[in-house]
Amino acid sequence: AASLGAVARGKADSFEAELRSALGSLRRLRGAGESKLSQRDRQHRGANTLFNIWIKYKSQLPEWYYNERLVKVGDALTQIKEYKLALLHCYERYLEQFVSINIDDFMDDVHRCKSTFFPNGLRDKNAALTFHALQARNVCIYQMVCSSDRNLQNQESLQTCFNVLSSLRLTMQVALPQENLCWLIYNGTIHIYTICRHLMMIGQSAKVLEYLLWASICMESSIPLLSVHYLTWRATLYTAVSQCYFDCQASIHGEIFARRGLIKIGELKQLENTDSSLENSETEKIFKEATLKMSVMIFKRTVYESRRKSKSSRHESKVGPKKALNLTWPRTITERLLVEMFDGAAAQFLAILEALSGSSRNVLHPHPPPPDEIEIRDVISELFFAGLEILSENIFVITAGEKGVSGDAAVKFIKLAFSYEEWEVFDSAIEVVVNFLQAQDDPTWKQAEMELKLLTLMQPLLFPRKSEHVFSEDNSKEYSTLKGSENIQASKSECCSVIVVFEFQIFLQQEIVLVISKPCNMNAHLDKEILCGVIMCLWQKCKMELQQIQTGESDYLEYIHKYKAYQ
Repeated sequence: AASLGAVARGKADSFEAELRSALGSLRRLRGAGESKLSQRDRQHRGANTLFNIWIKYKSQLPEWYYNERLVKVGDALTQIKEYKLALLHCYERYLEQFVSINIDDFMDDVHRCKSTFFPNGLRDKNAALTFHALQARNVCIYQMVCSSDRNLQNQESLQTCFNVLSSLRLTMQVALPQENLCWLIYNGTIHIYTICRHLMMIGQSAKVLEYLLWASICMESSIPLLSVHYLTWRATLYTAVSQCYFDCQASIHGEIFARRGLIKIGELKQLENTDSSLENSETEKIFKEATLKMSVMIFKRTVYESRRKSKSSRHESKVGPKKALNLTWPRTITERLLVEMFDGAAAQFLAILEALSGSSRNVLHPHPPPPDEIEIRDVISELFFAGLEILSENIFVITAGEKGVSGDAAVKFIKLAFSYEEWEVFDSAIEVVVNFLQAQDDPTWKQAEMELKLLTLMQPLLFPRKSEHVFSEDNSKEYSTLKGSENIQASKSECCSVIVVFEFQIFLQQEIVLVISKPCNMNAHLDKEILCGVIMCLWQKCKMELQQIQTGESDYLEYIHKYKAYQ
């Protein structure tokens, strides 16, 4: 307020005091924890307060100062997640000086956008503030959609997200030639990536690919953003594009784009002056991480395609677990490729996880590879075999992440083994990882432990002929007793054996419900995919039994009567 006159400075002080009071009140109310009714009441009061402040001081303060505060207050509201107030009473109020009707009507054409929101040109001193308001408005719209429809199940919510992406892209297109606005380009790529990642999780990879490509090209087109400082982020965008291609079953394009990324990283490395200073050691680390991300995406396809092209190597590469005990690493073609492409256990384990992962693969709905692709089956088995070896050797540094295998990666590996029905790997890995998890005090690891317990309990329900082990914890005695009774009763008669099977299923279902209902931590939530899968599985089994009883197709009631006769 130094450039304000004495009178205006007095008004500005009063203005700032009222804004601080309004924002402070909103922060306190939001932090208190409220019902939905209280939230609506808070937003209504906040809207009235802000409206009165803006109206009261609009004619009393210089226009530049007033507009600046509109955007800054909007940023403050965004920080406390009051997106609706920030949108309607800050960013859109600021943009009303350019257009009084629907703003989106002017965001479909570059020339129209320029002439409407930048009448004095892009070098005008207020241009940066206008760009920021346009970008922040889009972020608020996206966050409001997420608040009302987190999984974007409504078609209107989905369309709004794509409208936001298009608007962000247009804003960046207008700003891109202005080198001083590189910060806006950078922020725009972050917003696009965040929204696209969300949409990729619900199967919209094909539609978001163009926006991720745009974000990547923008990072390459802005000279300030080509520096090493932004390389990690640029590599993240490259990885997202490659993953989109893989999701769209266009793995060859995913590999090509990853190789293109490697070339871009190599070009930047050649421009860097490498000396022995500390700064350059950090630079080398950045280059190494970026290269790793690209190499992982290349490995994701190469590990399979190389085997398809050389089917004659199958018998040579097939190594069973018992035979492998007497062999040294690398033991298979897959392991040799891992050693050739990656240095260290952490990088190799990351490559294995990515090669086994896929957007269409659910933990509780396994999809083994088609039986006619024997080579692919071999590669998958070798990947799990290699992953188990790495996990077993690095269990003592399981939390290190950088040099060893991170806890999150180990848990993901077990979930993948369950999904692929690799039971030998699942049983071995879960024993190693659960021992680690049970020794941890962090609630995050307790949550992971409960998720693995759910998988172990679900295994005999989903695959009754596969494995019969159950998580070794407080319920182990009950389980042993039940298994003992199963053996005794089975020797009496077939009907008693069937009853024990029913009792065993009931026991498992009770344990599953107990795990689900047990709060592991107020801030921790079980994996939604696993939780929904468990609930749907239990419901389907109950529904099937009830339908059979109602139609008389179930012999369960008859077996109950016969079972009681033996007691």
